[in-house]
Amino acid sequence: MSSLVNLVQPTPFHVFDTTLRDGAQQEGLHLSAHDKMRIAAELDGLGVTFIEGGWPGANPNDTEFFATAARELTLRNATLVAFGATRRVGMTAETDPLTQALLDANTEVVCLVAKSHDRHVTQALKTTLEENLEMIRDTVTFLRSHGRRVFVDCEHFFDGYLDNPSYAKTVVNTCAEAGAEVAILCDTNGGMVPSAVSQIVADVATLGVPLGMHCHNDTGCAVANTLAGVEAGAMHVQGTVNGYGERTGNADLTTVIANLKIKYGWDIVSDDALHSLTHIAHSVADISNQSSGARQPYVGISSFAHKAGLHASAIKVDANLYQHIDPEIVGNGMRMLISDMAGRANIQIKAEQLGHDLSDKAIASSLAEKVKELEAQGYSFEAADASFDLLIRAALGHDMSPFVVDAWRVYTDQHEDSQAVVRVRFAEETAKPYVGEGNGPFDALAQALRSALTPVYPNIVDVELMDYHVRLMDNGHGTDATTRVLIDWRWGAKSWTTVGVGTNVVEASWEALADSYTYALVL
Repeated sequence: MSSLVNLVQPTPFHVFDTTLRDGAQQEGLHLSAHDKMRIAAELDGLGVTFIEGGWPGANPNDTEFFATAARELTLRNATLVAFGATRRVGMTAETDPLTQALLDANTEVVCLVAKSHDRHVTQALKTTLEENLEMIRDTVTFLRSHGRRVFVDCEHFFDGYLDNPSYAKTVVNTCAEAGAEVAILCDTNGGMVPSAVSQIVADVATLGVPLGMHCHNDTGCAVANTLAGVEAGAMHVQGTVNGYGERTGNADLTTVIANLKIKYGWDIVSDDALHSLTHIAHSVADISNQSSGARQPYVGISSFAHKAGLHASAIKVDANLYQHIDPEIVGNGMRMLISDMAGRANIQIKAEQLGHDLSDKAIASSLAEKVKELEAQGYSFEAADASFDLLIRAALGHDMSPFVVDAWRVYTDQHEDSQAVVRVRFAEETAKPYVGEGNGPFDALAQALRSALTPVYPNIVDVELMDYHVRLMDNGHGTDATTRVLIDWRWGAKSWTTVGVGTNVVEASWEALADSYTYALVL
């Protein structure tokens, strides 16, 4: 498909992801340092230019993330960014501990937030307009003197421009004169519409300063406003995966990337990365313990779903008569509502990525049907690669029986540790009972299974549980709702996720636990 927009791509052009910082401010979304590490790896695979990790020094979890990232995170495409604010009123950048924390994060790039709305300067910061400019100069200059690249988020820029355009533009100029590479124009309150954004950005672009866009979605226009800013001269876009963020969220970066790549024809990510867009959007949702947006553009499971008979008749002739793109381009799939999104081709591609040969069409088709059945029961394999790997191995007839559990039982008392009994057998042996005690039923089951496996597989003691996510799949059933559990595991340098579904959280957790140890032993 030829591009819709005749606009030359700026060089350079930045795709800046702030899921780990601004996205994490969403109500009900809580990202551990481990979650952030996993999401950062997904973003790097997508090929974004920058990943903003959080605010070191101001947030202990973010400080831990940057410390962990320095040791363990290897990025092939993206550059990690630390976020912070200009130094505080009455201090200097050199003596401000939060500015020092930005240096301690040891990232190549720092993104500062600075006030650009005069009323925010006088009422929120309680200082003068000139002191605010000096805070910007001092902080940017200090960080540049320590070898950092600096971007500046001009907070409340559009509202500030409407109230006092001269001062708002002076802030942009001050950022550039102090050495900031990009001044990002922020629609912090999310109240703008595309036509106004176009006019304002076009005016600010006459300053000759590299500009970026950071839009919130309070009018439902965050993506449209971002694109309007790009068309008016911005060369840097910020957003979050799935549009996560405060209130109604930020510009959805999956939509921004797809539009710039497909509709503008810009080479901002590779074709292979674009093909992974749906998988990454859903994987980040699972890691974040959020429901995927079914009607989300490009990546939602309903984005290319068809129900009407008229649609079905046309699709028999040409699948794209009711689709604006081939969904495979973004790793999604067209589906009639009687079928599942993931067809045989999707299954084969994923199997190949996991190192399996699933070229046998009959086996692939059978596995696709199996996945459909399991997803109808509540399973999700977007983030649970280990559980999906075990499905593939079973379909291919591989031996996956390092151990067999004949039965398990758990006892819980409100005043004492829980106790579990599992009956485990190896090869042709008779099943034997193994007992474990722990802090709650899941810990007790884990201890019982470890006691069974450790004599035969001593290294299994090094398998670590890293994170644990629970979701009710049919809320209307109340306490009788089906439960899905996703558990992240690590063994040395390897990490994986397993999924379990059951009538209660213990049953679902047990399935994910047993799958994890099975996967570890067949790696």
